[in-house]
Amino acid sequence: MMGVTSTTSSSHGPAPTLNSDHAGVHAAERLLAEVRTEIGRADTKASVLIGALGVCVGVVLSTYWSRMPATGFSRTLGAASALTWALALGFLLFATAPRYRASQWRAGSPLTYFLDIRRAADSGVLADALRTTEEEQMSGLVIALRNTSDIVAAKHRWIRTGLVCFLLGTIALGGSVLAAV
Repeated sequence: MMGVTSTTSSSHGPAPTLNSDHAGVHAAERLLAEVRTEIGRADTKASVLIGALGVCVGVVLSTYWSRMPATGFSRTLGAASALTWALALGFLLFATAPRYRASQWRAGSPLTYFLDIRRAADSGVLADALRTTEEEQMSGLVIALRNTSDIVAAKHRWIRTGLVCFLLGTIALGGSVLAAV
């Protein structure tokens, strides 16, 4: 088992800096690659849903919207549909937006994020930070895994919220069509 030698801080509070024991490094690297792949998948899912939402809005605006009654329950449901689809678009766009966090890097800590690299370079200690990163691979991987897992969780949360809004908007649109009949 690896021992704790010092601490670094991140958005989750203190994180253990582990000895440079290689046990688990390959598993952590594999998991990090998988999580980064999942970030790409989440972005792709959100992008496809944005496209589908755009197609649905285009169809509704070109066919149904001009024939919708000017008043009444049908119009209210149609407006609710438009509002929830607009919310869905916003949530899906949030899912595709890059995630940035303030760099928590300090001298003596491994580099795990591109802003950490910039901060080390601006401090004039990039070469030392690179050596620390090499010596404390597991510590850096643990921090990177936690941060990328948070990114995936946030993206999936925005996608789920966007899907719920999209479905609610579709139901409201269906109700609007039925109320107009």
